[in-house]
Parts: sequence; C-alpha cells; structure tokens
Amino acid sequence: MCISTGEAAFSGTIAYCGRLNHPEHGLVHVLGYQNTAVNLAGGPNAMLLHLPTRQLTPRQFLPVGHADDVLNRMVAAVRPVAAASGGIDWMGAAPRGAVQVFDHDVYTVLLADDPTAIPAALGQVPPHRRPALDPDLLRFYADHFPDHTVAVCCFDNADSQRAKPLLLWYAPLDPDRLTVPALDSHTGGAPDLDAAVPVDHWVLFSTDEAPATWGAPVAYPGDTRHSLRAFLPTAVVGRHYGPWQTLPNGDFTLSHRDLLTGDLGRVERLRPARR
Repeated sequence: MCISTGEAAFSGTIAYCGRLNHPEHGLVHVLGYQNTAVNLAGGPNAMLLHLPTRQLTPRQFLPVGHADDVLNRMVAAVRPVAAASGGIDWMGAAPRGAVQVFDHDVYTVLLADDPTAIPAALGQVPPHRRPALDPDLLRFYADHFPDHTVAVCCFDNADSQRAKPLLLWYAPLDPDRLTVPALDSHTGGAPDLDAAVPVDHWVLFSTDEAPATWGAPVAYPGDTRHSLRAFLPTAVVGRHYGPWQTLPNGDFTLSHRDLLTGDLGRVERLRPARR
C-alpha cells in the first residue's frame, strides 16, 4: 500500500487520517503511516507518499518517542467492531520548488512540491540510504499530483524493519475530504493505474467534531507527551482490507460528512486523473 523506489514487500500496513481543530494551527489533517518493510532492492530504498497539501516542513513531522505503538492502539480500539472488508464504492514553508532534506526516525526524508527537483537534492542523503530514482516515477507524481507535496522516505536494509510510525500534520487542500495515500507499486517504476493490487492493511479515520458516542475510544499511555497528544484522536473508526483481497489501484478517500455518520461503506477508492 505504497510506492517504493526499488523492489520491496510491504505488509501489515496501518494508515490513518484524522481531521482536527488544533489550538495553534487551526483546522488540520493528521496522517499516520506504518508498515513492515522487506527491502528486496539489494541496497538503499525509499517509500513515497503524496500528501494533499501545498507546503510541508520538517517540524510538521511529529516525533512519537516512546509512544511508538500509537497506531496499533487505534487498531486495537476498532478491531472488535470493525466491519468486514468489501462494500467500497469506486471512483474513478520552504520556497516553491525547493527540496527540504532532514532525518526523522530511521528515515532521511526529502519533501518536494516539485518532484522533478528531487534528483538534484539526493546528494544530501547519506550514501547508505540514497536510493536510485526512476525519472518516470518522479514525472508521474509531477503530472498527476501537481498541487501535492511528495515525501520520499529513504531507508537502508538495516533500518527497514524497525521504523516507528510516521505521524505528521498539514493544512489540507480540501478540509472536508480525508484522503489516505494508497497507490501501490513496489518495482521502482510508476504505478499502473489500471491494475488491481493486493491489500493487507488497516485504514482508520477520525474527526474531533463527532458526538461523544461516535467511534471507538482509543487508550493512550498516561505519560504520552502533551505536544503529541494534542494531535491524537479520542476515538476512531476503521476497517481491515485483505489479506486475500485485491482492489483497484488508488487512494482511500472519505468526505467529512460521511465520516460523521461512521459508515465506512462510503469510503471510496480514488485514482488520480490522467493529464
């Protein structure tokens, strides 16, 4: 459930998107992402996430510290009441152009609003994490997600199995639509938008505008840092897809209005428009 720059196998993916009114940053979306990676590239690799925001900075990546089971706690909350798979409806702070490079957990991350600028910044990635990038893959992102920020999360073989969850917040392009990046291609090339792809992941959503009885409450450790806790949901809804299921290649998306109903049968699979 992601795109990699080299051959890889990803399993046990947990993807989360929440909407909240943050006391400092206003209305934001929070993305959480975690999986188990088996790097088959024989060298450095990276996973790419396209994020529906025009600008993203390193400070918007949240360190989870000792709360590295935060996404697993969300899954534990919904697992007893999660709906069975199926029933999806299908539907078809840096200057612009700059690439920001920084370390986060086991990753060296490159953030770019213009994916074609990424190769010139690869020299800032340590050699043991520096992947080979297919120009066609970067052109795919530039053509299909021109308003998005692309995060290239570079890792090496030694670190690929022990990554903590990625957790970050952003000002969304559309506050009333929650989207989880889920395009799939593990060969290093651009994804096939006409393909049916195997899935094995949990998809979770939240909103702080839901009534008190909505969703499944999530329990966090008492020592969770306040700065992190301010971005975490009190309750979530979610469902598992797979492991013996295939879906049309694409992202998961849900309107905020439908999220408030708690009906995950209204989750849609979204493919980018061809240009």
